[in-house]
Amino acid sequence: MLTLARPDKHNAMSGQMIAELAGAAELLANDDKVRAVVLTGDGDSFCAGADLAWMRAQASAPREERIAEARKLALALRALNQLPKPLIGRINGQAFGGGLGLMSVCDVTVVVDTARFGFTEVRLGLIPATISPYVLARMGEGYARRVFMSARVFDANEARELGLVSRAVPPADLDSAIEAEVRPYRSASPQAVAAAKALARRLGPAIDDAIICETVALLADTWETTDAFEGIAAFFDHRRPHWQA
Repeated sequence: MLTLARPDKHNAMSGQMIAELAGAAELLANDDKVRAVVLTGDGDSFCAGADLAWMRAQASAPREERIAEARKLALALRALNQLPKPLIGRINGQAFGGGLGLMSVCDVTVVVDTARFGFTEVRLGLIPATISPYVLARMGEGYARRVFMSARVFDANEARELGLVSRAVPPADLDSAIEAEVRPYRSASPQAVAAAKALARRLGPAIDDAIICETVALLADTWETTDAFEGIAAFFDHRRPHWQA
């Protein structure tokens, strides 16, 4: 079990958590005893996205630092996406922004049917940049355009329709549903499972170094905009940004 463990912050991804996710992915990839990995969150939320204090720090940092920090997030997502083990999302609660990126790199996502989701970056003057290759690979462009740029919150049923969710179950049934997803891998060849996953990834949409560099630069660029400064400042000032009606 790989658990996001900042329940007091709704498991928002800080710089430290991003580094730990990348490190955990490397350890799990090289551990022959691991047959499948379950990704979940501690507490009532799965992941509220990127930590806003971390994002505010990047907005005022030198561009080189912004690029480096954005790249760390992109590479952590890539490491999880390429994990040579089945990655099963145990989505125990709400997921926003980067939390949906984490869901998109999972091979299967089982969610509680009470959870709510949303690409909320645009409320802050930002864009879902580094998560976008994985989200588009999961949803396709048409479905992405339906929710990618409105910040609209949607429920588990719609998330399943969009392709983000494999199954939605009552909270009491979450663990049994996860066990049902894990069980088949106990009788499958680990080498064949890894090769089959790599094959699916190779034949899917390309997520190469050029794509990652482009999305990293886009995020760094957006952190420099006046709307990003306004949106993040408004959040910390507990007020509406100037564009909100």
